[in-house]
Amino acid sequence: MKGKIHSFFAGGTVDGPGIRFVIFMKGCPLRCKYCHNPDTWTQENSLEYEVEDVLNEALKYKGYFRNGGGVTVSGGEPLLQIDFVIELFKLLKSKGVHTALDTSGIIFNKDNKDLLNKFDELIKYTDLVLLDIKHIDNDEHIKLTGKDNKSILDFAKYLSDNNVHVWIRHVLVPDITLNDDYLIKLRKFIDTLNNVDKIEVLPYHTMGIVKYQNLGIEYPLKDTRVPTKDEVRHAKYLLGVIKDVA
Repeated sequence: MKGKIHSFFAGGTVDGPGIRFVIFMKGCPLRCKYCHNPDTWTQENSLEYEVEDVLNEALKYKGYFRNGGGVTVSGGEPLLQIDFVIELFKLLKSKGVHTALDTSGIIFNKDNKDLLNKFDELIKYTDLVLLDIKHIDNDEHIKLTGKDNKSILDFAKYLSDNNVHVWIRHVLVPDITLNDDYLIKLRKFIDTLNNVDKIEVLPYHTMGIVKYQNLGIEYPLKDTRVPTKDEVRHAKYLLGVIKDVA
């Protein structure tokens, strides 16, 4: 089985616990305005690898996976290639490697029995899901990503029902997600889940602008500032990441 891959990164420290070997898959149905990897949106110009070749590449770094490290599959949206991810994770688990999936869950559909069966298979071999909740408000989610958030929130509930370990990731963008009402609403949703080990507030940044320039794509948030340290700390307080804002 072949996967369409953008790149590999050995030594990741922000893509799950410990030191990670990160696989960036190609293709994504979302068009997040703050996306810093627009070069992963389509599957054009992708590198095609057999799943065994990706396994062997990852295992070269197994010696660095001590203290909770392992392999993270990211994107793009890796679940567009769910069959490949299932097979890769199955092989990684047979080698005793910790597996993490960085996803929005946008392709999840609880009413599609065949797809749901694939998700049931996937979570057998998934130690951790890094779940990107883009925006808790549906209308604002559509403005931000081009899609509604129903699948994402349904996926979060599915993971909770199946006791899959989750880290929630939320990008803090002034005038978009940096809003007390939205953050409080997000906190209330997260509180309905029983499997969240960690909440990560990711301050918006502009490091991806050069990629848009190289691709000849207009960057949609060119007039958006980065949040201040105080704003980030306040958001962490509202989401329960920290106890106070002092």
